[in-house]
Amino acid sequence: MPETKSENTGTHEFKAEIKQLLDILIHSVYTSKDVFVRELISNAADALEKVRFQQVAGSSVHSPDAQLEIRIETKKDERLLVISDTGIGMTADEAEANIGTIAHSGAAAFLDQLKQDGGDEQPADVNLIGRFGVGFYSVFMAADKVVVTSRTADEDGLPVIWTSDGAGTYTIESAEKDGPRGTKLEIHLKEGNEQYADESQIKTVIQRYSNFVPFPILVNDKQVNQTTALWREPSSQIKDEQYDEFYKLVSHDYQEPLLRVHYSIDAPIQFSSLLFVPQSNPETLGFGEGEVNLQLYVQRVLIDGENKDCLPKYLRFVRGVVESEDVPLNVSRETLQHNQIIASIRDKLTVKLLNQFLDLAKRDPDKYNDFWKTFHRILKEGHDDFANRDKLQELLRFNSSRHDNADDLVSLAQYVETMPEGQSAIYYLSGPSREALERDPRLELFRKHQIEVLYLFEFADEFVLSSLGDYNDKKLVSADQAKTGDLKLEDTTDDEKTDKSTDSAKEENPEIQPLVDRFKELLGDRVIDVRSSERLVDSPACLVGDDSQLSGHMEKMMRIMNKSGDLPKRVLELNPGHSLIKSLSQMISGNAKHPFVETACEHLYEGCMLLDGYLSDPHQLVERMNKVLDEAAELKIGKTT
Repeated sequence: MPETKSENTGTHEFKAEIKQLLDILIHSVYTSKDVFVRELISNAADALEKVRFQQVAGSSVHSPDAQLEIRIETKKDERLLVISDTGIGMTADEAEANIGTIAHSGAAAFLDQLKQDGGDEQPADVNLIGRFGVGFYSVFMAADKVVVTSRTADEDGLPVIWTSDGAGTYTIESAEKDGPRGTKLEIHLKEGNEQYADESQIKTVIQRYSNFVPFPILVNDKQVNQTTALWREPSSQIKDEQYDEFYKLVSHDYQEPLLRVHYSIDAPIQFSSLLFVPQSNPETLGFGEGEVNLQLYVQRVLIDGENKDCLPKYLRFVRGVVESEDVPLNVSRETLQHNQIIASIRDKLTVKLLNQFLDLAKRDPDKYNDFWKTFHRILKEGHDDFANRDKLQELLRFNSSRHDNADDLVSLAQYVETMPEGQSAIYYLSGPSREALERDPRLELFRKHQIEVLYLFEFADEFVLSSLGDYNDKKLVSADQAKTGDLKLEDTTDDEKTDKSTDSAKEENPEIQPLVDRFKELLGDRVIDVRSSERLVDSPACLVGDDSQLSGHMEKMMRIMNKSGDLPKRVLELNPGHSLIKSLSQMISGNAKHPFVETACEHLYEGCMLLDGYLSDPHQLVERMNKVLDEAAELKIGKTT
C-alpha cells in the first residue's frame, strides 16, 4: 500500500544552536567553495552504493532498470546547478533525519544497520564516503536556496521535497506525483557564484576531486570522470599504456615515467598506491617548491591534492596517488589529522620505493645511473634517515680515480670489492672538478700506489659520508686526513720496494729538519705545524688537517655556514725528495736567515692556500712571483752574456 503522509512534512525551524553551527559550517569549515561540488557528488555516490548493495543482495527496488549514475545540469543564465542521482533516495522521515538534522550521517547510520544485521564486520563491497553528516550543508557557501526532491528506492515510498535557504527554516512536503528513484538537488546560486553554473568550471572541479568516483558523472549528458581508479586494479590487468596515460594525468608531464611502483597492502593498515619516478627533475630547471606532492584519496575522492606527509622530503620527486580508508579526517574532509596511520603509510612507502631503486640498480645499472644522475642531489638529503641508512648507502654512486671516464660511477660496494688486501679505509676527497682533484698534491701517494679515491664534487657529499661513518666495517676517511702508515699496502715489485725504502729514507732524512724549523718560525701561528711529508711525490708542499680537525672541505663548509672570515690553520707538509725543498735545505745550512728561504716559504704557503681556495688576497703572491721571475730573468741574461 502507498505510504501515508509523514508527520515530518511542513515547515520546520532550525534550533538556535543549529543555526550557529550551520553558520560555522558555511563560513569556517571549508577553505574553498569548490568542495561543495565534491561533497554533493560524494553523497550521490553513497546513495548509489547503497542501492547497488540492495540489488546485489536481491532486494527489490523502485526503478530497477535505472542506470547507476550521477547527472549534472548547468544553467548559467538562471544561476542554477542541478545534481541528480539514481541512488537509494529518502522518505520524508529520512529527509528530516539526514538533512534536517545537522551532524547526523545517513552513511554512518547505514553502516551501523549493516553491522547489526551482519555482525561487527563491514561488508567488503560497501564503500561509503560520507560519515559526518555535514557535507551537504557546504552547498550553502554558494547557494541561497536548495530544493531537494527525493524518491526512496522502497517500492511503496513516496517522493519528498525538502527546501531551505540555509538560514532559519526548511520545509518538507510530499510531491504531487510519483517519480524515478533517487535524489535531485536544484541549487539556486547566490549572486557572484555564477561560475558554478558554468559547464567548464564544474568539469574542472569534478576532474580535480571526483574523477575516480566509481559511477559515471555526466555533465549536460556527457561523461566527464574516468571511474576507474587504476591504483585499485590488479597490476596484471593493467597495460603499460594505461600506466603511462595515468602518470601524465596526475603529473601533467608530457614524458613517460622512468619507473613506476604499484603497491597495496591490507594489514596492519590498508592503503593502495600508484607512484611514479619522472624522467627529468623539474628542480634542476628552476621549477618545483621542494616539497612532497602526492594526491591523497579516501574512497576514490580527492582529499589532499598536494599531500606532503606520505613520503619523506628526500623522495619529493615521486609523483602519484595514495588511497586509504583508515586515514582519519577532520570534519571538512579537507585536512588530515596528524596520527600514526599517516606515519605508517610514509614508512612503508619509503621502504618500498628504496627497495625498487635497489632492484633497478641490480637489474639495469645503466638505467639506474641515469636515475641517480637526475635525482642524486635530492636523494642525498636522506643521509639523516637512520631507519633506512642501510638501503640509502647502497644507492650512493660516486665518480672515482679508478675510472678515466667521468661518466662512470661506482658504489661503495664496488669500491670495497676492488680494494687491495690490507687497505683499512675507503678514501675520498672533495674538489671543484675531476680535473682539479686529479692534480691535487694530496692524492699523489694514492695515485702512485693505485689506491682508489672517491671524488666528491658537491656541497653535501661529505655530510653524507660523515653521517655514514663507515661501510662494511671500513672507515670512510678524507684523503687529506689519511695517515700514510694506515694504508698498509703490500709492495710486491722491486720498484715498489725501492720506493718504499726511499720513503723511509725521506722520513728519517735529518737534512730537512732545519728547514722545517725555519718554516715554523716564519709562519708562526698561521699553521698548526710544519712537518716532513710521506704523501707527496711530485709536489713540494701541501696543506693537510691534523687528527683533531675536520677535513678541508668540511671545514670550508662550516666557515661558509658560520660566515666566518678567519683563515683556517692547517699542517704544512714538505716533500723532502723534491728538488726545491732540497735546494732550500742546502741554502739554510749555509745561511740560517737566507732571504730567499723566507720568500720561498711565503710563496709555498700561499700557493697551497690558493689551491685550497682560502687565499682571499693574491696581491702579495703575485708581487712576490713577479720579483722572483725578474731575478731569474736577470740570472739567465747574465749566463748568456
